[in-house]
Amino acid sequence: MSKTLGNYKKISLSEEELVSKLKSRDTIAVQALYDMYSGALLGVISRIILQTEVAEDLLQETFIKIWNSADSYDSSKGRLFTWMMNIARNLAIDKLRSKDFKNSGKNQDIENNVDFIDAQKEVTFNADILGIKDMVTALKPEFNDVLNMVYFKGYTHVETAEELNLPLGTVKTRIRMAIMELRKHFN
Repeated sequence: MSKTLGNYKKISLSEEELVSKLKSRDTIAVQALYDMYSGALLGVISRIILQTEVAEDLLQETFIKIWNSADSYDSSKGRLFTWMMNIARNLAIDKLRSKDFKNSGKNQDIENNVDFIDAQKEVTFNADILGIKDMVTALKPEFNDVLNMVYFKGYTHVETAEELNLPLGTVKTRIRMAIMELRKHFN
């Protein structure tokens, strides 16, 4: 097989020579393998892992494992590509079964989900309809001010503290106390 590798001259290697160079830790071998098989291996991984970024990361892990496990390849048990494909497939399956991968699908950004649900159901939040705004207005003025700024105008706690010229701790305490007052209406 002939391959041009970046700054390297054109090389022609049989599978046996490629395996020999790989086992002797020759970087040309792994570069040749990557050029020849990365597309096919990414295809194998992508059928199992649908997220492109994760699949590409697994492709890199596959070549690292190929590099580190080259001595375990036995040509009497199968072709080099089959061995590499099994490494790629096994890494993808391991990733799919891993706890962190399963949890990453559950832990999506809430803003994306809220926007998606709102778009699907055409839901809008209107505090006036719920009567919450009236309840907030009935609170002490210091509670009313912080809740209005944080929950209805979108200020952060720090911005509210700066705007009202209050310590941050005071703003947080007032919000907590105001929420405790509002809870009394729902019990």
